[in-house]
Amino acid sequence: MNRREFLGTAAAIALSRADAQSTAEWGGPVLDIHLHPRQQEGGELDHINGSGVTMAVLLTRATMADRAKAVVAKNPGRFVWFVGMDMTRPDAIDILRKNLAAGAIGLGEMKSHVACDGPEMRTVYSLAAEMNAPVLIHFADFPQFEGEGTWNSGIARFPAVVKANRKTVFIGHGDGFWANTSADVPDGVPYPTGKIKPGGVSDRMLSEYPNFYGDFSANSGRNFLGRDPDFAAKFIERHRAKLMFGCDCSCRDGRGAGQSSKQPLIAGKCVARETLTALKQMASAAVFRQIVWENGTRLIKISRG
Repeated sequence: MNRREFLGTAAAIALSRADAQSTAEWGGPVLDIHLHPRQQEGGELDHINGSGVTMAVLLTRATMADRAKAVVAKNPGRFVWFVGMDMTRPDAIDILRKNLAAGAIGLGEMKSHVACDGPEMRTVYSLAAEMNAPVLIHFADFPQFEGEGTWNSGIARFPAVVKANRKTVFIGHGDGFWANTSADVPDGVPYPTGKIKPGGVSDRMLSEYPNFYGDFSANSGRNFLGRDPDFAAKFIERHRAKLMFGCDCSCRDGRGAGQSSKQPLIAGKCVARETLTALKQMASAAVFRQIVWENGTRLIKISRG
């Protein structure tokens, strides 16, 4: 057996073990579209193995691109990577373009102190269309702590951007995205509670624009699932072809160790496990399979073959 055959066999064994684990826990393979690179060696693999995830998209700042490429190369079939950048830097778009050419398959997480419809982000949307790369955006109109500021603010104006960029694939994420599933968003509250009022801008964009998708990650996605379960179940069914599972979890082991968030629904827990469990309880087996595997692998154009 030569080296290539050996590596191919080793990768196949690793993938079969990952499939067996995720099938046992979640009924089939799982794609996490929102995992950030870790500082500790092997941390990315520890998290997806611990949470029962088959593959993950590493959302990587350009400064950690070498780390992401090394993780992808070391773990065949388990990871792909997106690249993100602070769009207030004058060289940001050039750096994004360079990393797409170097193997990144998408843009994100895009999280900058700019307006979502401002000139900085419009260059990102044009690049995404040009390079046929989806763009994952963190929306936040309210800071979560003093001095944080907002991120890609102005989601209420975003339908005009989506409409004007039909060739760009957008993925919405963050407290601004999930809060705006409701038409009534309390001022200054990143994680609203209580009943959701139909007609929110995020809900409408998912319905009206074929190039707009949603990312079920972080406390924001978990909070949405918990605040109004009846609405959430209908929302999941209505947008079953437009939603994708992601975790955006800070725990070390895929089981909650080292979770830094103090938010009630995820404190001391793995966000991946909490979100997958909630989705599985709310959705039919077929819809769950779409959200945790089929939609993401189709949109991002990755395969297991």
